[in-house]
Amino acid sequence: MATPDITVHGAGIFGLSIAWACLQRGARVRVLEVAHPGAGSSGGLVGALAPHVPDSWNNKKAFQLDSLLMAESWWAAVQVAGGTDPLYARTGRLQPITDAAALALAQARTVTAKTLWQGRADWQVIPATGTEWEPYSPTGWLIHDTLTAQLHPRAALAALLAALRAKGVTFNSTPPPSDSAPQIWATGYAGLRDLSHGLPRPLGGGVKGQAAAFQFDAVGLPQVFVQGLHIIGHADGTVAIGSTSEITWDDPNSTDAQLDALIAKARAALPCLAQAPVIDRWAAIRPRARSRAPMLGEWPDRPGHFIANGGFKIGFGMAPKIAEAMADLVLDGHDTLPEGFRVTASL
Repeated sequence: MATPDITVHGAGIFGLSIAWACLQRGARVRVLEVAHPGAGSSGGLVGALAPHVPDSWNNKKAFQLDSLLMAESWWAAVQVAGGTDPLYARTGRLQPITDAAALALAQARTVTAKTLWQGRADWQVIPATGTEWEPYSPTGWLIHDTLTAQLHPRAALAALLAALRAKGVTFNSTPPPSDSAPQIWATGYAGLRDLSHGLPRPLGGGVKGQAAAFQFDAVGLPQVFVQGLHIIGHADGTVAIGSTSEITWDDPNSTDAQLDALIAKARAALPCLAQAPVIDRWAAIRPRARSRAPMLGEWPDRPGHFIANGGFKIGFGMAPKIAEAMADLVLDGHDTLPEGFRVTASL
């Protein structure tokens, strides 16, 4: 391959998505990954592309909305290029409404969503009907939004890898002796540690997440979000649940009683899962920037180097828009990043 125009460090969701966006614009791309694609937090099970609530609007919520709305066509192009299905579907989401105050707030958001979501998705309050895929709601009412979507993280990474390889992108574990191309660092939790080296306080840290998968066919059904737990029926006939948020841990990749508690919680929320076998358990460390928003843009005091990190729980949902914005910045010098996403927001 000729000398690349861009070198991407990290084959997680941010790295591969940015590589794809740059490739689509005609750039030659090299991807460097020291372990294997999806070795970190991108190789999970859940894949909830869930929106922020439609009120108290800000640049972060607007950026995420753009990403969620462009996701269907963006992932469709990836699938066509590589012939691999990311298992994307915009199935919506159900949430129980716990009390009268929550019901009033949910009803108010049906109005704000019409404007803030540009008429392209709805936030609805609907009566519970008692079907087996509905969580119990103390008020008898559920929130149903039509913006929430999903993909299977491992299938999405496989789809990106197939598309990139079909277009001739090279993958290596070690960098060449010299590389004058712009460098994009999308190296997750390890990258946050490297960025923080020598600073008075870290730019961010890691939060461990554990998730599980049941063998159960809920294909095409809405996601369920109950008491902080995502329950998602993937198109491969599995149901994924997750995840924990652990600030301290002993083993970054082990699962334990905290995941057992989530499994029990999912079965209590949806009794139809009571006899469904658990077929996979997963854990990894997710990168969270100090600002709690994605950390994007130029690496301070390091010309020609750029950072794409801190996806935390919203990396897959933000990936299409982040990929395009980073390609704008690196290839064209056009900066469209929200102020709160810049690396300086975490300094």
